[in-house]
Amino acid sequence: MFDRLSERFEEVFRKLRGQGRLTEKDIDEALREVRRTQLDADVNFKVARDFLQRIKERANGQDVLKSLTPGQQVIKVVYEELVTLLGGVASPLKLSDHPPTVIMMVGLQGCGKTTAAGKLALRFKSQGRPPLLVAADIYRPAAVEQLQTLGRSIGVPVYTQPAGADPVAICRQGVEEGRRTNRSAVIFDTAGRLSIDEEMMEELAQIQRQTSPHEILFVADSMLGQDAVETASRFYQYLSFTGCLLTKMDSDARGGAALSIRQVTGQPIKFVSTGEKLEALEPFHPDRMASRILGMGDILSLVEKAEQAFEREQAQKLEARLRKEAFTFEDFFEQLQAIKKMGPLDQLLGMIPGVGKAVQGVDDRAFVQVEAIINSMTPIERRNPQVLNGSRRRRIARGSGTTIQDVNRLVKQFEAMQKMMKQMNRFRPGRTKLRLPFPQ
Repeated sequence: MFDRLSERFEEVFRKLRGQGRLTEKDIDEALREVRRTQLDADVNFKVARDFLQRIKERANGQDVLKSLTPGQQVIKVVYEELVTLLGGVASPLKLSDHPPTVIMMVGLQGCGKTTAAGKLALRFKSQGRPPLLVAADIYRPAAVEQLQTLGRSIGVPVYTQPAGADPVAICRQGVEEGRRTNRSAVIFDTAGRLSIDEEMMEELAQIQRQTSPHEILFVADSMLGQDAVETASRFYQYLSFTGCLLTKMDSDARGGAALSIRQVTGQPIKFVSTGEKLEALEPFHPDRMASRILGMGDILSLVEKAEQAFEREQAQKLEARLRKEAFTFEDFFEQLQAIKKMGPLDQLLGMIPGVGKAVQGVDDRAFVQVEAIINSMTPIERRNPQVLNGSRRRRIARGSGTTIQDVNRLVKQFEAMQKMMKQMNRFRPGRTKLRLPFPQ
């Protein structure tokens, strides 16, 4: 989402770094470019104005102008103000001391609210907190069936009532069902609104009054830009929601909603949806997002994704095989599948400082050919790559729809990987354990 924004910021910073001393004129010119960048990204103009004013006041201070590295100081100021703009600190969900925690999802129709409810339910389940989904959207055709399908796919029950039931009663009784079945969380999928209308908003207000939810999450479509921000502001006038969940953050939208919604509504962004898969839901960290926007990567989020994708037993098994120098194509294939669980390849690479821009155009299709070649091998060939002679490689090429040159290239790369791993294993001081992507 923030590719264009990152490029523009990088252009501005490159000019600043190239100057030994900065004058107020230099800073004003840089800030004018930052302003254009934000407006192009569809950031609310009042938010952009206040943001630039704060930067200007700090950047024109003596600490920056007289610094030995004024360009770096300005970048530091921009980063800190961007973190503040995005909310300052992460705002986790408020969990009830006496379960279930009641969460109410609200938003316009088509914003991805039902899918977001399923993603949030899966997140609770993966943390060992069994949730209950409540189908309170009785107006949109097939909305209940959609939620039931999502529930079945993740193994989460969905509370429903016959057609014609009152949404307020459905939510109230859904909480009672969650309490009766010892659920840690109850998540309401309320009806989406085509626009802000009094009758529909009053229904939400009644649900709030009768169920006292611990969290009310406004789900906003990031692709709507300023429209999403304006809608959130008007929603908040009717219903004091406690946080926002931004969907479609993996799209090519300009990012203005993410940069504006916190300042306009005064409520934090709590989650962002980064893909179509139900696992693609991330807590929102202002400092990490600011780092991504400024092209500085996001190693912490990358490590967290690795912790979730690589199971401890699987990693320990791999470590043992590496010690025995027995790394095979089967092990390689397992690691490939774990990496795919972490999310789209371009997003992962974008989290590594300095790498994202250098690998533009790389995506999950890079995995397809490798998987096809490995799948065309027999179990013996995958476990014993040394048996791959010419005739076997020709057969694998035909079976995978690739060329023998593609097969040769993969085998050569794999052999180089094996050699590197053997060297790492032999020369590790004291033959200590490998560093796994999670605490020991």
